[in-house]
Amino acid sequence: MSKVIFDMSMSLDGFVRAPNNTPEEPLGAGGQRLHDWALDPADPSGGELLERGATALGACVCGRRTYEDSLPFWGANGPTGDRRLPLFALTHEVPSDVPEGSVYTFVTDGPESALRQARAAAGGGDIGIMGSDVGRQFIEAGLVDEISVHVVPVLFGGGLRMFEHLGGGYVDLEVIEVIESKTATHLRYRVAKK
Repeated sequence: MSKVIFDMSMSLDGFVRAPNNTPEEPLGAGGQRLHDWALDPADPSGGELLERGATALGACVCGRRTYEDSLPFWGANGPTGDRRLPLFALTHEVPSDVPEGSVYTFVTDGPESALRQARAAAGGGDIGIMGSDVGRQFIEAGLVDEISVHVVPVLFGGGLRMFEHLGGGYVDLEVIEVIESKTATHLRYRVAKK
């Protein structure tokens, strides 16, 4: 059975978005630094790690904020580019201006429904969870199998924290993998099921 993997990059002080985000800089001023580990030509290990994870994916789930912030960069193909994997966006209301022929499906009836639809579309591949709010919802609902965190050596001092409002009690994790590089420390955890 496919795994549900919540994957995010964060600063050492726990932020997934720097302060002062704008439509042009949705990750905040200097926030793009969070993704440099995947794009560094001097250290291809980050790109190789990203490709390994992307190859296992069959579908993705994100929230409306991630969709709106990222659409100008993703276009109709979504976050997986030419692979065009389906992306299910959790929202309260379906947007009126969705790109024609896109990979996006909007889900208005909660994380469990989004996961069901993503599994059906994934063809046995893993489900990638994107965005801090949706990640929190999936963790609280007990729907996440693994959490991958790419800790970037930078301190933002403010912004949006990864686990700011995580409720639902104690979540026990088991370390699966730790990979160190000059651009990030990559941590992979298995979520212990209750």
